[in-house]
Amino acid sequence: MPAASSKGGAALAAMVMNLCELAQALGAELVGAEGNEKVLGVCGVEHAAAAHVAYVEDERRLAEGERGPALALIAPLEIRDAAKPLLRVANPRLAYARAAALLHPPKRLPAGIAPSAKIGRNVELGEGVAVGAYSVIGEGAKLGRSVQIHPLVVVGREVVVGEETVIFSHVTLYQGVRLGARVIVHAGSVIGSEGFGYAQDGDRHVLVPHLGTVVIEDDVEIGANVTIDRATTGATLIGSGTKIDNLVQVAHNVKIGRNCILAGQVGISGSVRLGDGVIMAGQAGIIDHVSVGDGARGAARAAIMTDVPAGTVVMGSPARPRGEQLRIEAAARRLPELVRQVRELERRLSELEKRLEDSSG
Repeated sequence: MPAASSKGGAALAAMVMNLCELAQALGAELVGAEGNEKVLGVCGVEHAAAAHVAYVEDERRLAEGERGPALALIAPLEIRDAAKPLLRVANPRLAYARAAALLHPPKRLPAGIAPSAKIGRNVELGEGVAVGAYSVIGEGAKLGRSVQIHPLVVVGREVVVGEETVIFSHVTLYQGVRLGARVIVHAGSVIGSEGFGYAQDGDRHVLVPHLGTVVIEDDVEIGANVTIDRATTGATLIGSGTKIDNLVQVAHNVKIGRNCILAGQVGISGSVRLGDGVIMAGQAGIIDHVSVGDGARGAARAAIMTDVPAGTVVMGSPARPRGEQLRIEAAARRLPELVRQVRELERRLSELEKRLEDSSG
């Protein structure tokens, strides 16, 4: 089953299944029901609705789920019985994501080219491609099977877009960028713009032409208003399965590994290397030419200025290993008290010195 996406598009009216079919699709144990009941959708316990299955992450939310109108509850294995039927699973959040993908499939554009769209020469369009109103497909571009181009998108010359990729409105793909299969790019993002690189000529800044490209591998999701710059030479690379939140900046020649997470307003400077499974929390930043190892994590607003070993959690500005930074923060909270103590010691020392002067005189 393909991974569910929380951002894949507006949902259609829910697909109807019964509880038994849903349990089988999720690999869940159905408890407390025969399974013939119709399911119209999934929801959180705080937004529960009749004929829907609510998601309960742990026992603390169970009572709320039992009181609500939901037909049944997706719940962890440690919850064995309840006042409502249960779909017991090892990972309720994952089961909820898969149930949402099954019951609320994203709305797809109808295949075909809108009359107002502009298609350049020598464009290759795969089977089932949809191109929305006022979109522009540049000369020599290649769109794979079932690609969806929403209205007002610009696909530059010689761009390659893999099968089942979805490009939302107001996205710009500059010349020559390459997107893999099942990529999602949300509204307003710009991929392949010139990197920020200049040579100094006296007091003038001379642009260094960026002759490379951007390569985005399969199953990447890119949020709204993300900017990914083309490489000076070679390619800026986003590894397969990586998910990028809204308002993220990725500079030229960056290499991002597989299955990384970049939260909102992360900024990555030129020629940074991120290993596989790296997570950067909101507003974290990385200076140029730094390497971050596999599985490392940067906390919110971390200012990463040196290489980060694999598996390390860093935080603070400048970023330090989590334990060290927490000790610094704990010490900082004591600063007012320490200042008072130092002033008291200075006062007592001054009195002692005066007494010694008086006694020696």
